[in-house]
Amino acid sequence: MSMPDKIAIHNLFGVEGLDVAWYGILIACGIVLGVLVAIYEAKRRGYTSELLIDFMILALPLSIVGARIYYVAFEWEYYSQHLDEIVAVWNGGIAIYGALIGGIIAAVIIAKWRKFPLGRLLDICAPGLILGQAIGRWGNFVNQEAYGLVINDPNLQFFPYGVFAQADGQWHLATFFYESMWDLGVLALLLWYSRKAKHDGNVFAMYLIGYGIGRFWIEGIRIQTLELMPGVPVSQFLSAVLVAIGVIYLIVMRKRNKPNALYEGRYCKTEKTEPEEA
Repeated sequence: MSMPDKIAIHNLFGVEGLDVAWYGILIACGIVLGVLVAIYEAKRRGYTSELLIDFMILALPLSIVGARIYYVAFEWEYYSQHLDEIVAVWNGGIAIYGALIGGIIAAVIIAKWRKFPLGRLLDICAPGLILGQAIGRWGNFVNQEAYGLVINDPNLQFFPYGVFAQADGQWHLATFFYESMWDLGVLALLLWYSRKAKHDGNVFAMYLIGYGIGRFWIEGIRIQTLELMPGVPVSQFLSAVLVAIGVIYLIVMRKRNKPNALYEGRYCKTEKTEPEEA
């Protein structure tokens, strides 16, 4: 199976070295479609798209910084000797959990600043977030990274069960594909559950559980993964923590049965009325 060129556009505008990578295009598409889904969710709940615009202005840079810091922190043995490469995001090296942390920080800031319920904001963003992750995983296919264990059985050496890695000339489990499909399943679950959830934050808690379970499984069969300690992938450990947080939150909210906060601020839709006749 031939692999696509990692670069979608070489020498953009005729400028030597100004290339546009497929990975960047896929990430951008994931962000755009994710925001559109979040805007749909916001409007369905009676809020304007301005809520998501304000959030993304802050969330996008914080997510990029968070994704890079997370990756560098767990590869510090290398980056401590190559300090000039710490900011070289264009060379690869970002982590989704770091981006998630950055996005949550942005949500906390917006919620405090605009006095918007934090749990509700996270609920609105959760379906778009998982969609963006599903699309972004295909960047791993183009870059030939984040694949799984070696497949030795010739009968199983086919896509999408496996993917051929040119780096070592072997077939590996196509973990990027597994995760992408799992994320689409979680997306369907969240869109269904968002119409039934009774408490703010429940949808995001379900996202933590759904994504966390899938990621825990994927990390167990992946290679080339960041490790918390030898034999323990950091993302697998964090996935277990997030699943626990999600479950505990749902249990607590069910027992408390606290009504959702009332919000009548700037992001609420206002009905236009016809001017009275003179």
